[in-house]
Amino acid sequence: MNGRSLYVYNKTRDTFVATHATVRTGLLGRLLGVCGKTKRWAQLGNGMCIVAARFAHTIGITFPVDLVFLNQENRVVYAEAHVRPFRIVKLSQAAKVLELPPHTIYRSGTVVGDSFEMTTTW
Repeated sequence: MNGRSLYVYNKTRDTFVATHATVRTGLLGRLLGVCGKTKRWAQLGNGMCIVAARFAHTIGITFPVDLVFLNQENRVVYAEAHVRPFRIVKLSQAAKVLELPPHTIYRSGTVVGDSFEMTTTW
């Protein structure tokens, strides 16, 4: 599943959050997340889904990102918009985190409690 692309859909708001989200499951992939990506990555539709993550960091990222923490049932347990570089956000009840381009939370209307669906693209 590592490196596979996903559609991320907010069922509660009836809107797509990402149409091209990459999955990261391994230790190195989870640690790096979007590190090393340029600002060009932060385009509408892109995203990174980090599985088995209870925290996210923006150390080594040169642009702000939106973070959405999900539980095992893919419900939003925390969302933070426009997280600037060199920050750490930790959440103990999260099962995965979505790293998204800035303003994605606002555009999709995502709030705590929303239900997400993730579908693999082929």
